[in-house]
Amino acid sequence: MSGLIAFIVCLLVLPGVQAGEGAAPVSGRPVHTYSIVARDPHSGQLGVAVQSHWFSVGSLVPWARAGVGAIATQSFVEVRYGSSGLDLMASGLSAPRTLDALLAADAYPGVRQVAMIDSGGEVAVHTGENCIQYAGHLAGKDFSVQSNLMISPGVPQAMAEAFQQAEGTLAERMLAALVAAQTVGGDLRGKQSAAILVVSGAAGSRPGEGRLVDLHVEDNPQPLRELRRLLKLNTAYEHMNQGDHALESGDIDAALEEYGQAEALQPDNLEMKFWHAVSLVNAGRTDAAVLIFAGIFRNDERWRELVPRLVQAGLLDADAAVLARINAAGSKVK
Repeated sequence: MSGLIAFIVCLLVLPGVQAGEGAAPVSGRPVHTYSIVARDPHSGQLGVAVQSHWFSVGSLVPWARAGVGAIATQSFVEVRYGSSGLDLMASGLSAPRTLDALLAADAYPGVRQVAMIDSGGEVAVHTGENCIQYAGHLAGKDFSVQSNLMISPGVPQAMAEAFQQAEGTLAERMLAALVAAQTVGGDLRGKQSAAILVVSGAAGSRPGEGRLVDLHVEDNPQPLRELRRLLKLNTAYEHMNQGDHALESGDIDAALEEYGQAEALQPDNLEMKFWHAVSLVNAGRTDAAVLIFAGIFRNDERWRELVPRLVQAGLLDADAAVLARINAAGSKVK
């Protein structure tokens, strides 16, 4: 280990991690699982996706920072591979040099399984010799897949193939890799929780900025099915956010297009419809808004009560005539 790397490791991770300081593998949680770290070469987005037969796997395994990198730390988890790994990559070290430094400072590398990818797409991965079989990993261009305690030895290969063949966003492609792992058997013990974390390829100006997808399924008999549902919902709300941004810049047509895409993904979501209608009123398109309000109120009258409150708060630009039309929308004919 070079002098620079050794110095940085001493600053960041020596307490409780370096050999001789008493770090014991049994102090970590044995999160046996499968995961993927990846980078989208077009957008630069970085991500981690994971599933395990362990409660709340998303609170332990996935780590990512916008413009820096993504990390999965599993088997007998040492979380400082995540926190210190991101700090080291942020300081300018590549993923391979970062992983080498952390492994050198770990008294028990044999029980660790760790994968990293940096903002430049360099990949580093380690499967310790004491990870429970079937354990292994497979790294490719802009990704690494890894697993341990699997029911069969072919999980990394299935994940890699699925990721490389999948289309869509980085999150969707990583989810395809998780599904492929489960299809060939997955975790010997079954399944319980899953998570997807995606960050921007560009560093934000404020801490935590650039987190694009952060979804956790803590305890579910079908965690990947639930994760897919949440990802679809997350995409719909992202369209809502983009619609709001378009409105702020005065592009009404673009905003309505985004709201329409959100509603197409979540046709039964009354809140999305409601804010779409509010935006239409504020854009002067009252006729279209009234039709949407009518459908909302027929489903749930409570939304009607929110309209005057928005006017009072200065969030709905509606005079008495417009309010009367909205209030009459969806009313039952007596």
